[in-house]
Amino acid sequence: MSNLIRVMPAVTLRGVTILPDMIVHFDVSRDKSVKAVQSAMSSDQKVFLITQRDPEVEHPGLFDVYKVGTIAKIKQIVKMPEGVLRILAEGEDRAELKQLREKEEYLEAEIEKIKDCERIEDDDVKEAMLRSMKELFIVYGKDNPRISKQLQKEILKNDDIVQLMNQISINIPVTYQQRQKILEAASLADRYEQLGLILTKEIQIRGIQSELQQKMQSQIDKNQKDYILREQMKVIREELGDGAKADIDRFREETEKLTASKEVMDQIYKEIDHYENVSNNPAEGAVSRGYIENLLGLPWNKTSRETKDLSRARKILEEDHYGLIKVKERILETLAVRMLTRKGDAPIICLVGPPGTGKTSIAKSVARALKKRYIRISLGGVRDEAEIRGHRRTYVGAMPGRIAAGLHQAGVKNPLMLLDEIDKIGSDYKGDPSSALLEVLDSEQNSKFIDHYIEIPIDLSDVLFIATANDIQTIPRPLVDRMEIIEISSYTENEKMHIAKEHLISKQMKANGIKKGQLIIHDDALEHMISSYTREAGVRGLERSIAQICRRSARLILEEKKTVSDVRTDNLEAYLGKPRYTIPKMGKNPEIGIVNGLAWTSVGGVTLEVEVNVMPGKGAFLLTGSLGDIMKESAQTGISYIRSVAKRYGIFDDFFKENDIHIHIPEGAVPKDGPSAGVTMVTAMISAITKNPIRQDVAMTGEITLRGRVLPIGGLKEKLLAAKKAGITTAFVPDENRPDVEELDKEITDGLAICFVKSIDQILEKVVIWPKTEKIEENVS
Repeated sequence: MSNLIRVMPAVTLRGVTILPDMIVHFDVSRDKSVKAVQSAMSSDQKVFLITQRDPEVEHPGLFDVYKVGTIAKIKQIVKMPEGVLRILAEGEDRAELKQLREKEEYLEAEIEKIKDCERIEDDDVKEAMLRSMKELFIVYGKDNPRISKQLQKEILKNDDIVQLMNQISINIPVTYQQRQKILEAASLADRYEQLGLILTKEIQIRGIQSELQQKMQSQIDKNQKDYILREQMKVIREELGDGAKADIDRFREETEKLTASKEVMDQIYKEIDHYENVSNNPAEGAVSRGYIENLLGLPWNKTSRETKDLSRARKILEEDHYGLIKVKERILETLAVRMLTRKGDAPIICLVGPPGTGKTSIAKSVARALKKRYIRISLGGVRDEAEIRGHRRTYVGAMPGRIAAGLHQAGVKNPLMLLDEIDKIGSDYKGDPSSALLEVLDSEQNSKFIDHYIEIPIDLSDVLFIATANDIQTIPRPLVDRMEIIEISSYTENEKMHIAKEHLISKQMKANGIKKGQLIIHDDALEHMISSYTREAGVRGLERSIAQICRRSARLILEEKKTVSDVRTDNLEAYLGKPRYTIPKMGKNPEIGIVNGLAWTSVGGVTLEVEVNVMPGKGAFLLTGSLGDIMKESAQTGISYIRSVAKRYGIFDDFFKENDIHIHIPEGAVPKDGPSAGVTMVTAMISAITKNPIRQDVAMTGEITLRGRVLPIGGLKEKLLAAKKAGITTAFVPDENRPDVEELDKEITDGLAICFVKSIDQILEKVVIWPKTEKIEENVS
């Protein structure tokens, strides 16, 4: 074995690094460390000291310690109580750890002694390093109380750079990690660099610390007067018999009456004790007081009694809403399960539909039917995660999140909580509220919901959550997966009539002070209002029109002393003004390049004309009408399909090089987009290219593929309603939407022939008026 490699007992140190020439006391208590010291004393009194990377490791191995340690000579051993040995040792040489073997009684290290650091021959470099290090140490020791003037003077006497750095490394108060870096520096230059970095960083930290202390001192001086005044106010309050003491007594009394778990009670008592200790500090006392009041205000184990009368619940739902059969059935199923199981898993229901279709009012009716407290939480525009989870109490002005605040407001742990406009949640640098809602709306997790302000798990499993949204596409998919989606589609004209007669008219008469018998709105006037004064999926616009009639009637009753305000079609303009909307009726005569399409909007379905012109040119393909990316791609797909089957329809090969094709959808100021206009644009282009007219009593919807296959679409009910209003007699629908049509009421489909198609050829055969049927069939075959 080389003279530089040897085997000796090893002691692993926790939080201590020993350098050469360093005399230090340290304690050993682990059996293996004690045995290693005893083994060293029985031979040459030398032991290898190596530092643990993690002080918490009880039985370190080779990878739990640093690679460089120190060979030290034991000078003295003092036995302490409980088997602890206090060692006085002097570091001698650096050594690199090669192996760390575990003998029966102690650790044995195979080490390689590291040669002394290289010397610098250039005297100018040594002198520069010496001066620089002395200057750094002088600045470091100037404001450091742990470096005495005498010690500083003794260290600066060294004119050898190696001795100077050794003495500085040994005597400055640094962490064991920093000292380890100095130990591992093999060359003089590396050691100089490491020590210089440590001193420079400490000098900078001292400067910042001094600046902060000056600012704090000035603030303390400024607040000294306020402190004296607060103490005087405290004495005055004590003399008057009020103040924090009365609050503390009240808090203790309320806590004793509280019905909650031991964990909650312990936390409240702990916070009351804290408040008692900090009540002299107004700022901290206010924070503690607010926290106690929030904990006492939460309904930890307080519940309201739910109804067990299923027929009563059905009656309330029928009274408050017309139609909405699926929603009512789902609520009654939930109630039935709760009656049988006494609790049951609280479902998370999401009502999705256009504005004004009664989603929010459904939640109110459900709460009334179940005799539950009703809490509405509006999520539209919420962008801060703390709105859901609460603010941490480290913030100034911290408060609970909206969920915890809702429970506080309800006063019971089993309310109905409406999460309104859940599709309009935003996100920014403050976090993603929709991600925070994942825990709230998961029945497997919400029994231990953590609010950052409350800090104690809150049980949300008894809360009946109902969410509302206009568009399911904008809700993150993980959130959708945690909810049961119930779609509320647009109302038909007949449904709007029933809703107006049974709910809206009486509601607005009461709101505007009109008594029964003072206002009569005839059915023909209602029908005219629905068709000519509103264009919507819901009934909000209709309700506003009825409210306008009520206001006008109230004025007539007071000014003209009219006893009855009779509203009919012929005098409706006197109440509402000129009609705002007209339903476009489709032309009867076939036209070339014009096709009726069907589209879904946020206010219901509409008919959409697609116009195509073909002009001599250079093969340009133009798209106008504020089309979105999806519709532009549908047009590109359609023209590619037409070019692939050009011979089938007698289109010459050079047609697309010598002609321009222009697709336009009227009302260019209105943005349009969606995956359901493909078949409409292809049909219009085929008609314009072949110069064959299209029937105008038909409408169509569906997306097309490059091979001519027709894909399914959404919003079918609204689209068919729009087609029926426009006088369409035949509607072409993708074959895969057949189940959707079968679920529709006969009120929607009566008088409308619905043709199911799988490919665009099936549409073209029926809507394009071909000059010779036999020739077309031959081409198609």
